[in-house]
Amino acid sequence: MRGRITLVAASVVALALLLGAVVFWLTLRSSLLEGVRAAAEQDAAALASQVEAGGTESLGDLGELDDDRIVLIVGGDGTVVGASDDAPRVAAESADGTSIRVDDETYLIAREDADDDAGDLAVIVGRSTEPAEDTLATVARLLAISVPLLVALVALTTWIVVGRSLAPVERMRRQVDAVTATTLADRIDEPRSDDEIARLARTLNGMLARLEASQATQRRFISDASHELKSPLATLRQYAEVARAHPDRIGDAELGEVVLEEGGRLERLVQGMLVLARADEGMLRPEPADVDLDDLLLEEARRVRGTGIAVDTSGVRAARVRGDSGLLAQLVRNLVDNAARHARTGIALAVSPDGHRGPVVLTVDDDGAGIPPAERARVFDRFVRLDDARARDTGGSGLGLAIAREIARAHGGSVAVEDAPSGGARLRVELPGEPSAQLA
Repeated sequence: MRGRITLVAASVVALALLLGAVVFWLTLRSSLLEGVRAAAEQDAAALASQVEAGGTESLGDLGELDDDRIVLIVGGDGTVVGASDDAPRVAAESADGTSIRVDDETYLIAREDADDDAGDLAVIVGRSTEPAEDTLATVARLLAISVPLLVALVALTTWIVVGRSLAPVERMRRQVDAVTATTLADRIDEPRSDDEIARLARTLNGMLARLEASQATQRRFISDASHELKSPLATLRQYAEVARAHPDRIGDAELGEVVLEEGGRLERLVQGMLVLARADEGMLRPEPADVDLDDLLLEEARRVRGTGIAVDTSGVRAARVRGDSGLLAQLVRNLVDNAARHARTGIALAVSPDGHRGPVVLTVDDDGAGIPPAERARVFDRFVRLDDARARDTGGSGLGLAIAREIARAHGGSVAVEDAPSGGARLRVELPGEPSAQLA
């Protein structure tokens, strides 16, 4: 970048200086030649006035004129009445404003008419352009030297200035290049200035902080997932070892029940992690269809009532959304299971449209201990259990609410925790009543 900026700056300056030099030289040439022409016209006018006043004799010896001028006095019949030493006879035929070559010199011609006693005369004066040409040559040499020097100076200055300006960027590049998976906690030195370089450093530090947080979350997720998978596998292995060593202690029915229970737990855990992995990759894409949320809630109510928990469905109203029936069923089940797990005596389910064409609001209440306001954001993190003393067998995997939030987001909705009228926790879900842009 440093070389490209220097090249561009030098090229632009070189082009500007070259154009300026050409324009200046042409302007100067025009001015100098116009001065020579004006001097010839003044000489011709002066000599014509002198001839009219005193005749050609008053001109004296024209041969003593300086080398920069030639003079011819031509009669009406074309005869040369008087001439300077170097004046060619062809000058007598030259028109006013023309130029002629005499001994490798160019002369600009001025012609003036005069009257004397002998008749009509023409005074022809030529002025040499050699002094003007010498001046133009000198100026051209100066420009040929100064323009490259100025371009080189600009290039050198640009190279130094850009190098110093990009030095912090190069330093940041080296620091970022040195960051590895084990050194994500390192940060880039931020300049004290409040310019683009400082903002870039802050942006890179913010990116490193996000990467560090993402890595920590990933490691925690892997650790928690391994621990969660280890528990049912250990149970299965324990029962299998006991059944093989002591067949009389564990019957086939009991062993089969344990395998089915722990296998189902493993299946649910793996399925939940797959859903979250798809959400992280942006691949959790619902297949849109008309879904009746009231039917899903009533079905979950019948299931939970079979476990002996009271379920209030008086707040369930007809509510239809556009979404993926399988994912929405999983969302409802996760919320209901969470409420049933924490309820003392029962739960309450409700769903209804929030006004005409407004969002559909689904709530699941329990009469448990509730969730403290400071913990309401954390309950949606993965593998989070607010009650650390609760066993995993009764406390769940800690993925249910995280999955529910991702499913709601995939449908353009949201999940939040509130206080329930019964004193416990209320999980409130809002889903678009109209087809979401994400599902189009």
